[in-house]
Amino acid sequence: MQALVSKAIGGPETLEMVELPDLVAGPGQVVVAVKACAINFPDVLIIEDKYQFKPARPFAPGGEIAGTIDSIGEGVTGWALGDRVIAMLGHGGLCEKVIADPAKLYRLPEGRSFAEGASLILTYGTTIHALLDRGHIQAGQTLLVLGAAGGVGLAAIELGKAFGAKVVAAVSSAEKAAAAKSAGADDTLIYARAPFDKAQSKALAEQFKAAVGRDGADVIYDPVGGDYAEPALRSIAWEGRYLVVGFPAGIPKLPLNLTLLKSCDVCGVFWGAFAARDPKANQAHIETLFDLWAEGKIAPRVTEVFAFEDGGKAIAKMAARGAIGKLVVEIG
Repeated sequence: MQALVSKAIGGPETLEMVELPDLVAGPGQVVVAVKACAINFPDVLIIEDKYQFKPARPFAPGGEIAGTIDSIGEGVTGWALGDRVIAMLGHGGLCEKVIADPAKLYRLPEGRSFAEGASLILTYGTTIHALLDRGHIQAGQTLLVLGAAGGVGLAAIELGKAFGAKVVAAVSSAEKAAAAKSAGADDTLIYARAPFDKAQSKALAEQFKAAVGRDGADVIYDPVGGDYAEPALRSIAWEGRYLVVGFPAGIPKLPLNLTLLKSCDVCGVFWGAFAARDPKANQAHIETLFDLWAEGKIAPRVTEVFAFEDGGKAIAKMAARGAIGKLVVEIG
C-alpha cells in the first residue's frame, strides 16, 4: 500500500510517497481503506515538529479520514466489512489503509460523501466543545469569529447560528466574507493582514468594536492568534469569554489588565485532550453534530479536492492560510 510520509522535519515539500506493507487487523482492531483525508492546520505543524504530539518518523500526516472497513480483528463486534466509517486518527491518514480503534469509529450516513465525512469531526467537534463547554454560549448573545472562512471558522458560524447567537465573521478578503455570509453569518468585516503597528492595532480594535456593537462580543472564537488577538479582546463584552483555539498567525501576548477591566475569561480550547478525558461528554457532542447535520443546520464545506499524490500541495495551501472551508485529499 502507498503512503505520503514525513521522513525528516520540514514543510510539505519534504513529504515522500512510499510503499508500505499491507495491513491486516489484529485483535480488537479494524483496518479502514481510506477514501478521503481532510487537511487541517495541525497537519502543517506536525511535519514541522511544532505540534504538541511528535510521532516517530516516518509517519503520514492526516488526522481525520473517511473510508470503508477492510478487515476486522478478533473480538470486534458491531462492524462489518464494507461499512462506511469516519475515523479520527491524530496522524496517519494520508495512507491507503490505516489501523483504527473500533470504539472511535463513526458511521458515515447514507447519502454523504467520503469527502464530507472526513471533514466533520475535527472542526465541528472542536467548535461545539469550544462554544458550549468553554464559551457557554446562549441564544441572543453575540459571537465574534476570527478566521471565519476556514474549516473551524465556518463551523463556528454554523454552530453559533444553530445555538441562537448573532454571528459576526472576521476575515481577510471579500471572497472569504462571501463564504462566511453563505454559511449564515449575520455580519462580516474584512481586516488587513498582520503584522500591525500600534496605530494599526488600535484601528483594528475599533473595527471589531463597531462590528460587534456597543455591548461587545459575548464570545470571541479565535483560531488565528497573532496580532489579531489583542484587538479582538478589546471588543469583548462585560464577563465575555475569549476562546483560544489556535495560532497560525503566531502565539499572542495579551495584556491581562483587559481581563480585569472587562471581568472576562480567556479560555483555552484543547478538544483532543477533552475528548480523551471525558469521552462520554465528547460522544454526546458528536451525536448532537450528527443530528444537526441531518437537520441541515451544519454542512461541511469541501471547497477543494486534491489527488493523493498532491497531498503535499493541500498542506502547503493550508500553511499559506489560503484555504476557504475544507481541503480534502482523495485516496484509493
